[in-house]
Amino acid sequence: MDSRKTILNAIRRAQPPLNEHPGHRLMEFAGNNCVEIFQEVLAGVGGKTYVVSDVNEIDKIIGEIFPDIKRTVYASAQPGIIKDGHSCNDVDLFIFESRMAVAENGAVWITDKDLPLRVLPFIAQHLAVMISKDAIVDTMHHAYEFIEGEEYGYGCFIAGPSKTADIEQSLVLGAHGALSMTAFLLDHHNIH
Repeated sequence: MDSRKTILNAIRRAQPPLNEHPGHRLMEFAGNNCVEIFQEVLAGVGGKTYVVSDVNEIDKIIGEIFPDIKRTVYASAQPGIIKDGHSCNDVDLFIFESRMAVAENGAVWITDKDLPLRVLPFIAQHLAVMISKDAIVDTMHHAYEFIEGEEYGYGCFIAGPSKTADIEQSLVLGAHGALSMTAFLLDHHNIH
């Protein structure tokens, strides 16, 4: 027997017994922990969260954390104000509402129905997102169940500010997108 066959036979004999696949199990967070987990994960990827009681509180906090903002665009901007990507080249802050967020990775879901222009979350210097606390799901599996059957032309998950790291693991925020992402968590009845 040649050495190749000897080695392959030794490997076959050393294999552990096969186990049956356990099936797909969704990770679920007990109780209301998904809000706390969302906050921790978003902070871990460079974002910030504030639990607020109403939309008026958001305006006050935005004034405090972004005192030098010159141009703010709201997702509910009237048609005609935002014409194309070139009209957004100086947007400092983009404020939008997300209908769903994911605790597992700190991502928020946004579609073309929520955006006056697709480029805004990527061209604005800072992002501020309003999310109902009861719209935070546990995992991406739950998120895809949430959006299943939904009709939209464009949708994406955004998790924190833009970031990149080089081979030396030096993290750079805002490398090719927003410098910051701030999430405002509201009770469902206070979001509109």
